[in-house]
Formats: sequence, C-alpha cells, structure tokens
Amino acid sequence: MMREIVLDTETTGLSPKSGHKVVEIGCVEMVNQVATGEMYHQYINPERDMPEKAFSIHGLSEDFLSKKPVFADIADDFLDFVGDARFVIHNAEFDMNFLNWELEALGLGPLAMDRATDTVSLARQKFPGAPASLDALCKRFQIDNSNRQLHGALLDARLLADVYLELIGGRQRGLSLGGQHVVAETEIAATKADRLSRPHVASSDELAAHEAFKKKISDAVWSK
Repeated sequence: MMREIVLDTETTGLSPKSGHKVVEIGCVEMVNQVATGEMYHQYINPERDMPEKAFSIHGLSEDFLSKKPVFADIADDFLDFVGDARFVIHNAEFDMNFLNWELEALGLGPLAMDRATDTVSLARQKFPGAPASLDALCKRFQIDNSNRQLHGALLDARLLADVYLELIGGRQRGLSLGGQHVVAETEIAATKADRLSRPHVASSDELAAHEAFKKKISDAVWSK
C-alpha cells in the first residue's frame, strides 16, 4: 500500500529564518493514488503580526489567527496524521523548510526532504519552459479552480492532488478533488457490489415470451 499526503501551507512570509511562521496547514490523503476522503486542516497562531503582502495572498488576519492554537499545540496531531507517508508538495522545499523549522524549535525530528515529491519539478520535466504555477497547471489540465480567489492550504492541496494525478499519467478514476466530495475506492467498490446484488426477476409475461421464442428455434443446443 502506498500512502501519500498532498500538503500545502500558508505562512506570514518567505523565510522562517527571517522570523516568518506557518499559519495554515492543509493535507489530503491518497492511498495507491486514490483519494480516501481523509484530510487534515489547521489554522495556526503565529504569535506575530501579519504582513500586508502575506495577507493579500491568503486573507488570514492577525486577529483571526490570534484565536487559533499555536504550532506546539497541534504538532503531535499533525505528525500523527502524516505518519510515515510520502508527501506531494508544490515547491516542496518551501513548505518542508517551514515545517521543519517549527518542528526543530520544539525539539522534534525534522521531516526528511527525500519523502517529498515536488510537483513543480515534475511539471518542469514534463513541460519544459511552460508556466508551472498551480493556477497554470489547473488551466492546462482543465481543473476547476474558480473558487481560488485567495490561496488556502486545504483548497490548494485538493487542487494539487488533481494536478499530481495528471502529471503522473492522468486521472483514470474520474476523481475531482477541487472543491468536490471525494469518494474513496472502497466506497466505489461497495456501490458496485450493491448494484450487482440487487434482484432483477423476470415477470411471468417475459418468461412466457422467452419460452415461445425458444420454440421457434429448430435444432437448439439446449434441446439436445
């Protein structure tokens, strides 16, 4: 079983070394490249101001975030959710550096960078010279991102899951994660099994018509 976590973060700025912090984490779970419907989403109090430039990107204000838990309070739940899964991240170095900065500040071990598949790198390998932003890839693959007026970690993780499936060979299961309800593979199988188990008994008229039809066939196999 291959478990992957499609992950995105929002932050107060570009570098944790400059005092910037994670303010939102969004994760979508995939098993064998099928979304399970399991997600992790958390807003985080950065315990600092929100620069105007960052606010214009994600719309998360200092006042709104001041009422949310700090990273130390959510770290265990986050680590429990991701477990030992591989990550799928757009510009993986950015998000991993921020998360590891926060984890190491708490005396926790960092997440190994080689656990992450970077979809920016995948896109540049597949489409050299073409734009590799999430919006550009949604447009290329005709993935509906009309709800993305502002960046949001969970919404972006859902969109990225669709983009990732296209980058590795195309969505073959009819899934759409960008704002749509995710149907797990087990639920699809259960639905098929239920449909196949329903009785479809022929009526007496249909049985009579079938017998009359058989009598018209000479030298039939079933009469020998």
